[in-house]
Amino acid sequence: MTPDGSRPAMTYDSAARQDAATPIVIVGHVDHGKSTLIGRLLHDTDNLPEGRVAQIIESSRKRGLAVEWSFLLDSLQIERDQGVTVDSTRIPFLLGNRQFVIVDAPGHRQFLRNMITGAADAEAAVLVVDAAEGAQEQTRRHAMLLRLIGIRHVIVLMNKVDLLGYDQARIAESERAVAALLKQLEIEPSLFVPASAREGDNIASRSPNMPWYKGPTLTDALMLVPAPAGRADLPLRLPVQDVYRFDSKRVVAGRIERGRVSVGDHLVIGTHGTTARVASIESWHTAPQISAVAGQSVAITLEPDVIPDRGDLLHRADEAPVRAARIRSRLFWLRQEPLRVGESFRLRLGTAEHQVTVASIDSVVRLDDLTEHAADHVPPEGFAEITLAASESILFDPFAPGTTDGRGVLVDLHQRIVAGAPLIGPAAIASGTKAIHPTGSTVSLWDRAQARGHRGGVFWMTGLPGAGKSTIARAAESRLFAQGIDISVLDGDTLRAGLCADLGFSEADRTENVRRAAAVARILAETGQVVLVALISPRTADRDLARQIVGDGFREIFIDADQETCEARDPKGLYAAARAGRISGFTGIDAPYDVPATPDLRLATGLDSVADVAGRLAAYVTDSVALGDTARRRS
Repeated sequence: MTPDGSRPAMTYDSAARQDAATPIVIVGHVDHGKSTLIGRLLHDTDNLPEGRVAQIIESSRKRGLAVEWSFLLDSLQIERDQGVTVDSTRIPFLLGNRQFVIVDAPGHRQFLRNMITGAADAEAAVLVVDAAEGAQEQTRRHAMLLRLIGIRHVIVLMNKVDLLGYDQARIAESERAVAALLKQLEIEPSLFVPASAREGDNIASRSPNMPWYKGPTLTDALMLVPAPAGRADLPLRLPVQDVYRFDSKRVVAGRIERGRVSVGDHLVIGTHGTTARVASIESWHTAPQISAVAGQSVAITLEPDVIPDRGDLLHRADEAPVRAARIRSRLFWLRQEPLRVGESFRLRLGTAEHQVTVASIDSVVRLDDLTEHAADHVPPEGFAEITLAASESILFDPFAPGTTDGRGVLVDLHQRIVAGAPLIGPAAIASGTKAIHPTGSTVSLWDRAQARGHRGGVFWMTGLPGAGKSTIARAAESRLFAQGIDISVLDGDTLRAGLCADLGFSEADRTENVRRAAAVARILAETGQVVLVALISPRTADRDLARQIVGDGFREIFIDADQETCEARDPKGLYAAARAGRISGFTGIDAPYDVPATPDLRLATGLDSVADVAGRLAAYVTDSVALGDTARRRS
């Protein structure tokens, strides 16, 4: 014990000792006590740096609190202000002579994407549950994530049992409810520990308040977690990190994920299947190496002098990974908009990236009862099994608990992680399935925006027949083109004269007309163009469909003119024909129009001139696609 009351800080001899540490992730619903638990655990096991206890005592006193152990971790001001953990924190931790790394993963739903990356390499998990509150929504999500990530050893810490008066029957009842939840997810906890992190009960020492509990304390339970399994005896997997040139020598660098490699080994390189011999394992300022094993970063030379690409997977011919262009994935969806079939992403897998498209949504988990069911979309923060289609074969090892195999993530065009996507195996092409494998551009949206001087976007102009959609779109097109904006107009009549010539005006055909227009608009917007779509699109559901297809950059523009004004104009004579019975299903006469409830922009055309309205539209478009700090941050 130091003079200020803190414990001595632990030290490490070298970075190599960190490599041997057992990663433990701690998860739990917000306010169930994760940070308090970790702070108390570090204090009670002599793992606090010198002076830290005095700091938290003073911080707690200034806030009028008792000793607040969570202040050890919540060092960011935003976390103290909001009372939530916002990022994954990795903390070296020593029990006896054994090293651990504690991963404190966020509990608040807003920060789950940080948890997915923070917990990815954990060997075991401590699921913290408030014994009084029981399993909450985030408890379910975290349990699902533990299953998704494949953590095999789960310790459930029933925290805050002091609030139940240490009552054995009430604690046991809460434990049974959590056990039932985990059983639905095929998670069998290795242990339930009744504890109070704030009071120190059953954390590092046995609680005098629960003489009826005969099991291990939390620290005892952690010592029972098996050390990370060795991977040196598994088939070789060496993902290429980069290729360097030194004079006449080309060096291939990467980290061995499994197995071992030796000078003289013959390896297959990537999906193109070239075979080369390991000529040397390079070393600098050390003795020459003739072999290396899993966990080591290596630089090798090959004979013949072939040039692998970043992401190529080196392996032995007789121990090949799975090769497939259609792959089943167990998905955790992070975006706040639903995921639908047809959306494209980059699949990051080790050092490789592949363009993939969601070919099908095979099942979605209903979170309230954890059952799987068919669905046409994955909801925000939802769990599902999907099929991904790639334009080329992908080499991978199917996901297995306790390994790094098959641990993929999906990223969008802005390089944001939108999903955790462990790969669980190849997907067969069912009879009648369309084997479609879209390819994605390697030119980013930001590169296109810089080249054009503006971003792309889709401005969906809806309104009654005769409201002035096409007229205003063409007038705005001229203004925007004169400003140097790359602009296109998709007009309803023009589309029906060509792309949609086979469609009528039934409800199904109107929906298909909107779908085709939206698909074309998205393609144009992804090339960096600004697209004005002038289409009646009378149904709210169809406009919502267009918004989903286009995604980011969609804006709904309501060209607002009442029916009396539109009918008085009747530039094409359609209202008169509909009144005379020569046209059926005409919007505004015998077919309804759903007025937009909250359009992005409303343009009234009853009194103002075309030039004035087109000017307002052009100004809105210009502001929306202009480049600036916000655009740079997003791209």
